[in-house]
Amino acid sequence: MSLAKMIGEQIRHYRNLRGLTQEQLAEILESHGTYIGRLERGEQNVQLATLEKIAEALHISVFAFFNHDQFEHLKNQEWIWRTVLLLQEKAEIDQQRAYRVLKEMFTT
Repeated sequence: MSLAKMIGEQIRHYRNLRGLTQEQLAEILESHGTYIGRLERGEQNVQLATLEKIAEALHISVFAFFNHDQFEHLKNQEWIWRTVLLLQEKAEIDQQRAYRVLKEMFTT
């Protein structure tokens, strides 16, 4: 698989987890939906500056686009990803609180 295709699949994955359409992501980036579509299909290489903007819009690290295999087994578990993304936006104290609640729920 080409690097452009791999990155494109990652963009699509994280965009979908955020519940954004290609057009909505493009609007955030001040771009066009067709451009996002070409990126996601691996038909166009993405510039690093654009990739950084996409990562910021999706609230992820730019390195997530390159870390294709580390969490591959979790990709089909949408609720885990949604939980991680939700927690990622919160302050550390809130993340700890959420962890304690979940731990209490599932260890009793």
